[in-house]
Order: sequence, then structure tokens, then C-alpha cells
Amino acid sequence: MTYDAADGTVRGSGDGREWRGWREATERALYGPGGFFLRPEGPAGHFRTSVHASPLFAAAVARLLVETAEELGTGEVDLVDVGAGRGELVAGVLAAVPAGLRVRAYAVERAARPAGLDARVEWTGRLPEGVRGLLFANEWLDNVPVDVAEADGDGTVRYVEVRADGAERLGAPVGGADAAWLERWWPPAEPGARAEIGRPRDEAWATAVGSLAAGRAVAVDYGHVRGARPPFGTLTGFRAGREVAPVPDGSGDLTSHVAMDACAAAAHARVPGAPGVLAAQREELARLGVSGARPPLALASSDPAGYVRALAAAGEAAELTARGGLGDFLWLVHRVGGGSATAAG
Repeated sequence: MTYDAADGTVRGSGDGREWRGWREATERALYGPGGFFLRPEGPAGHFRTSVHASPLFAAAVARLLVETAEELGTGEVDLVDVGAGRGELVAGVLAAVPAGLRVRAYAVERAARPAGLDARVEWTGRLPEGVRGLLFANEWLDNVPVDVAEADGDGTVRYVEVRADGAERLGAPVGGADAAWLERWWPPAEPGARAEIGRPRDEAWATAVGSLAAGRAVAVDYGHVRGARPPFGTLTGFRAGREVAPVPDGSGDLTSHVAMDACAAAAHARVPGAPGVLAAQREELARLGVSGARPPLALASSDPAGYVRALAAAGEAAELTARGGLGDFLWLVHRVGGGSATAAG
């Protein structure tokens, strides 16, 4: 990390030397003109999510959608894919839902609608209101921009400022609502400790849950909870399939893990009847029928082609549920308008 504590001057706009808070810098780098998420190759050109790892993930979400429809007692249900990328998940779910279930599908994304997407999908930059069904946000909250704070040598918690080349310095002391959020959810414990101020994510998730009239809202993301916060934060970058230093120049992803318990509390405050429940992805996918168990060896003799297919599926399921990998993702589940508050089941 590079600090420029001596020079408090804000450089001219557009010269790459202007100091900004990480929230503003991330917003520009990801979603501004020419930003990372608006580029033609899309996120899949740089990193793999569960959606890209296997169609088993979309099939599991389809089963969750069926469960939601059954819980609501309806044969017509809404599906809202928040942070839809290029529509991979919503298209996969529509392909996997059983005949007879009518689905109104929405993809919420800032990028333009991709060519060839299923015509049944309504592509929108805003959350639909009055949703009755399943709102699913896979790796969305980690890309909601947030500021970064760090405790200086005297223990004062300050905003971290950054230039487009990734150089950092400490800025003004954190105050107001941001300071209150840190005090409640993630107080930096010692000089040099860092935290990502998750207040914008809390607000975004509360708004998403509040858009439901009835059904389930599910956020799936890298996450942590109070008592197990990473002491130096989690901000990082991804470019061309590799983890790299976070540089807000629009050339790669900028992401940090989500304080999932804070998001849950904010949504519950917005929708009092919908407390959030957290579970690991491996547990939720197992409940939805995704298993990494190898097929019986006898199948290789009776149905060699079937055995190969089953073996490949088991490998994909193992990736989705692996400890130390995708299986460690947290699922935050809220039920709105009825149903018990248990983890997605």
C-alpha cells in the first residue's frame, strides 16, 4: 500500500491522479462509461461464478422457484435475477423449470440486453415492484461499491482514498452514518486494521427484499459475519481469470466480501416479518439435490455413456459445493408474506 500523507491536493479530473474514496472510484470503474461491467465480454470473460461452473446451479435455482410457487399456492410465479450479468442464470432457470409452471422473468442489470436472450425475459435496470415469487441475487452485493476505512497510527479510523493507478492514501476521519455502521458491525480493532463500510449494500438489499409482495429473496455471495471479520478487509480485483491487485481503472473487477449479517438486519428492519437466515452454499445445494457423490461403478458396465455423464455431473457438483471454494458462499434467505423463517427449506 502507498500513502501520500503529505499532499492533500485533489488533482484535476481525468488525469488519473485524482484521489477518490473507494466507493466513488469503484462506481466509476465498474459502471461508468467504458466500465468493467459494461464491456462486451461481460463478467464471464474474467471470472467464474457458480452459474458459469455448471448448469446444475441454474437447475437448483429452478427447483427453488418451484418450491416458492408451491409455498405461494400458485401456478404463475415471478423470477427476478438481480445482477444478471449477460442473462446466463435466468436463461438456465427458464430452461429447467417444469412444464406447467408459468414464469414471469426479469433480469435486473445495468449493461445492455444481450443478443439472443430468451424473449420471455424482461431486461430492466430497475427492480420490479410487487413481485410474487423468487428474487435471486447471485454475486451482486459484492459489486455494490463501498468505501474502505483504515485505523491510522493513532487509532483514528479514516477513509482510504485511491487513484486510478491503485495508489492509496488515508483521507478524512470517518463520521456520521458510516462511523455508526462501523461501530455496530465492523470496528477496526488496531492501527492498520481495515474494513469495508457495508452500509450501501445494506440499503441495496433492504430495497430488494422490500420489492417482494410475497415469496423468497435470496442473496448468494462471499460473506462474513460479526465475530469473524477479516482484520485487513477483503478488497481485491479479478482480470482475465486471475486474482489481481484492486486497481480502479475499469480493466478488471473490483470486489469485496459482504457483511451478510448487516444486510440481513437491514432487510429485516425494512420488512419486519422477514428475518434473514444464513446457510452455506454446500448445504443449500445439497438440499436442492446437487450432490458430488460419484455414481456407482456398476453403472459403467450397464450404461457406459450414462456413467460418464453422471461422473461429469458429480465433478461439477463437487466444485459447486467444495469447502474452500464455491461451497463456502453464504446464502441469505428471507421469506416475505408468510412461511417459516428457516434456511431455504
